[in-house]
Amino acid sequence: MKTAKELQIELDGKEVSLYTLFNKNGMSADITNYGGKIVRLFAPDRNGKFEDITLGFDTLQEYVEKEEYYGAICGRFANRIKDGKFTIDGVEYSLPINNGTNSLHGGVDGFNSQVWKVEQVEQQKIVLSYFSADGEEGYPGNLTVTTTYELTDDNEFKVHYEATTDKATIVGLTQHAYFNLKGHGNGTVRDHQLQINADYYTVLDESFALTGEIRPVEGTPFDFRKPTVIDERVDHEVYVPGWGMDNNWCIRKDQAGDLALAGYIYEPESGRKMEVLTTQPGLQIYTGNWIENQVAKEGKIYDRQDAICLETQGFPNSPNVAHFPSSLLRPGQKYDEWCVYKFSAE
Repeated sequence: MKTAKELQIELDGKEVSLYTLFNKNGMSADITNYGGKIVRLFAPDRNGKFEDITLGFDTLQEYVEKEEYYGAICGRFANRIKDGKFTIDGVEYSLPINNGTNSLHGGVDGFNSQVWKVEQVEQQKIVLSYFSADGEEGYPGNLTVTTTYELTDDNEFKVHYEATTDKATIVGLTQHAYFNLKGHGNGTVRDHQLQINADYYTVLDESFALTGEIRPVEGTPFDFRKPTVIDERVDHEVYVPGWGMDNNWCIRKDQAGDLALAGYIYEPESGRKMEVLTTQPGLQIYTGNWIENQVAKEGKIYDRQDAICLETQGFPNSPNVAHFPSSLLRPGQKYDEWCVYKFSAE
């Protein structure tokens, strides 16, 4: 169901459009093939009132100029790779440095800023593909990626990633939607409750890359095994006081690759709840720490901690940590991962 709306433009000679998915319950999602971004996502509260619960912009130009990760698919490797270096089969590869001393979300021009090909569009599903050439942003191998978004009648927003390569490479994709269950631009997420099914978290170094150490959450501010109001923890010194959280948790699973409940957020005023399920091993929680007085959709103003990202992913810096779940993809293998956002109201 192609809708021209405000995003009908060419970028680098490729057509960028907006597509709307909708289910029988009144939920809808606007998707653009620029970065595979979720532009809008409408979900009901306990009284049946719908709000757009994702941060974003009204125009393509704003996405290009203001914030490159809102609602985007991040890759070829999401999150940080320490010093922008990794080694495969004795060969060292160097990536662009775009976050302190590290490479973040695939580099300067990651998947979030590419125009994806639209392979299929239905009322409740869209399939996007991208061909990442050997050497793009320093990564080896020609990588063919497909992302499928589906909005089900069970009020699930499903994300399915698939990828193959012709040369050994690393792959780690995530969806970087910024959520506020009160509705975008309607204030802070500090009053949201957060629950994470994780007994362990990964430790950051001074550059915000992972050291490789895994610690138990027991007795620490990282323990979200019971629902906890974000405001009670977000300013703790183990995070970045006054700014927020940007950390990875190790999701509890019976077996690697299982589709498991990673956790949920709940907003008590509206009653909206969003559960997150994934086949991936990690969950990065990011509380919009770098947003500041930003004019966005419908002229609304976004500020720090006005959103939360629940990024299902491989462990950050995993190419450099042997005991982390592997991000290596070889020819003949298939990268095949799921993330499911399930909405309800209580």
